Amino acid sequence: MTHQHHHSHGQHQRGHEHDRGLSGLVRYLSLLPFMWRSPVSDAVVGLVRPAPGEHVIDLGAGMGPATVSAAGSGALVLAVDPTPFMRRILKLRLLPCPHRGRITVVDGAAESLPVESGTIDALWTVNTVHHWTNVASAVGEMRRVLRPGGRVLLVDEDFDDPAHPFHERMKPRRAAHAHHFGAVDPQAVADLFREHGFVGVEGGVEQVAGRPAKVVRAMAPPRS
Repeated sequence: MTHQHHHSHGQHQRGHEHDRGLSGLVRYLSLLPFMWRSPVSDAVVGLVRPAPGEHVIDLGAGMGPATVSAAGSGALVLAVDPTPFMRRILKLRLLPCPHRGRITVVDGAAESLPVESGTIDALWTVNTVHHWTNVASAVGEMRRVLRPGGRVLLVDEDFDDPAHPFHERMKPRRAAHAHHFGAVDPQAVADLFREHGFVGVEGGVEQVAGRPAKVVRAMAPPRS
């Protein structure tokens, strides 16, 4: 991936405090079977439709299900994650990957993307919006890094919906950590995209890979 730089905002933490340290490591290890492969991530990449040669960002890439899928399409993928453990796992995962030459794994967060302005064709994230420390700053960063017409897709599965297949499994974990994460209002997030000049903005609840999810779509304004 080209055109990288370490753009940073000193006032923002690198990811949510709950994702750092030993407790974060233990939590991610317990979730590993669910994060290695994800039908939702596959569906999101299918919706974004990264094209060969496009520069794209998998924000909060985690263990890389969407990253690997997008690289298979021929896109150049910047896998951004603030958690060192996740980046190590993803780098190990990529060792046998035939598309690893199209993937770059970097430290970064929604509020501080290590990318030059106006260089990204598409950006997506799966199940990370509830971790963001400052949603407005994250939307501003996306506006900065996207090329004119660049597309955004944010998807957070709604585990609180009883229709979600993991609702009962996730209920105790979410109850224990509810004070760490903010609720995601897709319409409020969509309003932030509109305030930052994005076009074609949609925010709501819909089915993604057969699961209820909070979804926001947006596009950076075309060149005038």
